[in-house]
Amino acid sequence: MSVFERFLTLWVALCILVGVALGSVFPAAFHALGEMEVAKVNLPVAVLIWLMIVPMLLRIDFAALTHVGRHWRGIGVTLFINWAVKPFSMALLGWLFIGWLFRPWLPAEQIDSYIAGLIILAAAPCTAMVFVWSNLTRGEPHFTLSQVALNDAIMIVAFAPIVGLLLGLSAITVPWDTLLLSVALYIVVPVVLSQLLRRTILQKGGDAALSRFLNRLQPISLVSLLATLVLLFGFQGEQIIAQPAIIALLAVPILIQVYFNSGLAYLLNRVAGEQHCVAGPSALIGASNFFELAVAAAISLFGLNSGAALATVVGVLVEVPVMLSVVAIVNRSKGWYERAPGVAAKAAPEA
Repeated sequence: MSVFERFLTLWVALCILVGVALGSVFPAAFHALGEMEVAKVNLPVAVLIWLMIVPMLLRIDFAALTHVGRHWRGIGVTLFINWAVKPFSMALLGWLFIGWLFRPWLPAEQIDSYIAGLIILAAAPCTAMVFVWSNLTRGEPHFTLSQVALNDAIMIVAFAPIVGLLLGLSAITVPWDTLLLSVALYIVVPVVLSQLLRRTILQKGGDAALSRFLNRLQPISLVSLLATLVLLFGFQGEQIIAQPAIIALLAVPILIQVYFNSGLAYLLNRVAGEQHCVAGPSALIGASNFFELAVAAAISLFGLNSGAALATVVGVLVEVPVMLSVVAIVNRSKGWYERAPGVAAKAAPEA
């Protein structure tokens, strides 16, 4: 894990402070940036999101889909958690905590928007950071790669219907044209372009050339992430200053969702008799979120200064420390995991 990834929570916290400060000092500038949009898509944020997403997608090899049958139990568990449990459990938690328990302490006009942001966050499985989490748990690399590639392929067709369904159940009017535009703009087009670029680079220079190219892109991707957060919190500055507890309240359902889904995936893999080196990354993939896509979709659907955008950014704030705690739990429970009938005999040898 790089220095940036290790201290991501710190950088996000600094972006919050910088964004709030700049939004308070230069409100006219942020208002002008917010008006730079086409078909409800904010252009400055769209460019920044692309600069974040494309380098991550370049790491994905969709040829790994040919290996999905090697660990079919782990694949099945992760798909079940990602697509049948996580979006719906987050919707339930959002309704419970944001829509009911925390309602007295939140702006009434933003309640539905907060819930929508949480739903969007949970509907997008993580793409990039799971490779870090998998490595920290000594996860099976072929399983991790094939699972991520499969999730990305499913996301192209499943993200919009799931989000639309759950937003509809939340009594929120679904702007289907904007939602479908977001899927095309932030999933389909980046996936296609990144795979074409990946193939071109590999044909010309092989893996070494791809690694060099990714190393050059990495700083741009990180700066784009931080700049996006500064923009978001610049627009949210007044609300945060007025009610700083909002971030803490929004974090509660996100935290519960992460621990619930990772724990369920871990236990289901144990019951199924899957190896620990598969169960670890399965639990982590099942719990983490593709927050870059979630932020972009929330902005497109509800705007830069919406509660939905803020809710997705809170996901960024809690992602690293929470997932590191899940990594620690997975590693420390390995002995217990492999004592399950049918698991110990399949345990992967130590590296």
